[in-house]
Amino acid sequence: MQDFSQIIGNRGIVEHLQNAINARKVSHAYIFHGEEGMGKKSLALSFAKTLQCEEKGTNPCNKCKSCIQADSGNHPDILWINNEKNSIGVDEIRTGINADVLIKPYQSPYKIYIVEDADKMTENAQNALLKTIEEPPEYAVIILLCCNINTLLPTVLSRCVVLNLKPVNRQLIKEFLMEKYRIPDYKAEIAADFSGGNVGKAIKYASSEDFEKKKDDIFHILRHIDDMELHEIISGIKTISDNKDSVFDYIDIMLLWFRDVLMLKATNDPNLLLFRDEYQIIKKQANVRSYDQIDRIIKAMEEARMKLNSNVNFDITIELMLLDIKENYNG
Repeated sequence: MQDFSQIIGNRGIVEHLQNAINARKVSHAYIFHGEEGMGKKSLALSFAKTLQCEEKGTNPCNKCKSCIQADSGNHPDILWINNEKNSIGVDEIRTGINADVLIKPYQSPYKIYIVEDADKMTENAQNALLKTIEEPPEYAVIILLCCNINTLLPTVLSRCVVLNLKPVNRQLIKEFLMEKYRIPDYKAEIAADFSGGNVGKAIKYASSEDFEKKKDDIFHILRHIDDMELHEIISGIKTISDNKDSVFDYIDIMLLWFRDVLMLKATNDPNLLLFRDEYQIIKKQANVRSYDQIDRIIKAMEEARMKLNSNVNFDITIELMLLDIKENYNG
């Protein structure tokens, strides 16, 4: 059962939505913006359930017929628009929203459309949706979920309430993992730090044996990177990261490693390290690198991440990143 009480962090957004419900000033169009795993779908479902709940409160009762239907995915007036293809075309918007919205709700006060991966909408699809957003029926609420808001037309953005989900406090994530998923303290701490404030990522990492293997694989390279030639490092990375999604995980682990190097150099306090078991190697690397070198290494990985997100050539991006890292290792 999903409701607002289960949303971790982003209390300002939850309060905004609850206040709108309470004041009966719900907008006809919203954009929930944040990276994959930030909780956009959970937030959208909590909002939709509350709007349709028969108790008419600021949180769903989770008991009425409407709430039960919403949780099962079978609510006739909460409609999910999704597409596993690379784009959402004009026909899907015209059929799934524009034509359907003319039919009044079957049983509820609102007819709610939740568009997953709204940043996949083509320009024509967005223009088609714009007509409904500009002149919606009184009962219509359209919620667009997107990871990259820059793909949406300014005309669409200007007619929606934009709510940007922010990274969640890592201590909150750690406590959440320990309480709800019974994750041990140390593992929950690593998952929370590794997640970058993304609850979905934290859950995935904390409960995945694959994550531990990825950590061990990349640690093997990081421990011996001083003694490896560039072509050996490139070969090692490409062997263990067989696709773009997995290489993001490896880059994130590497970022945490070098932040540990920076932290130890700045404080000389091993208790502040995330990877405390690697203290001796991290200490050695901190002693022989300058602050500028460590900073350039971190920036090289962050830049590579951005390029991969923008679909820049995978092999070239990884090779340039590792070249930057190796150059700063060599001083």
